[in-house]
This record gives sequence, C-alpha cells and structure tokens, in this order.
Amino acid sequence: MEPIEIDGSYGEGGGQIVRTALALAALIGKSVKVVNIRAKRPNPGLRPQHLMALKTIAQISSGRISGLDVGSMKVEFYPGEVLSGGDF
Repeated sequence: MEPIEIDGSYGEGGGQIVRTALALAALIGKSVKVVNIRAKRPNPGLRPQHLMALKTIAQISSGRISGLDVGSMKVEFYPGEVLSGGDF
C-alpha cells in the first residue's frame, strides 16, 4: 500500500508536523511520506533534533525510515510493531 503523503510546509511549516506525523503513523501502523519538510524556513529540511526524534520513533515502532539526513526535504516511514515497555 502507498504511504499517506503529508506536505510538511503546511501551516507553520516547522518540524512538529514531521514528528507528529511519524508518531501517529507508528501508533496506527500506517506508512507515511512527508515532503517539503520545513520548506519555508531559512534552513529547510531536517535538522539534527528532528533526526533524533525520528530515529527514536523508528526504534520504538521497529520501523524503518528513508531520507533520514540533515537537510533532507522528504522522509518515508514504514512502521513495524510498537514495542512494549518491557521490550524496549
């Protein structure tokens, strides 16, 4: 199934839309693609703090992410099974 596509420049266009999209995707088990990440910002794309948050979401959900680099304007996330407290 194709991932749900989200425009990361929507609204205030910051990193919160990426973090929220991936966290919710992990919870509901749906793949998501976020494009135009922070497009309207002076330094568009992912910043180091976003990478850490997204890596954590992937680890907790046994998921995988493509495009996980500083400056990346697009990420695709494929969640796995969310780990419980004793498994993490």
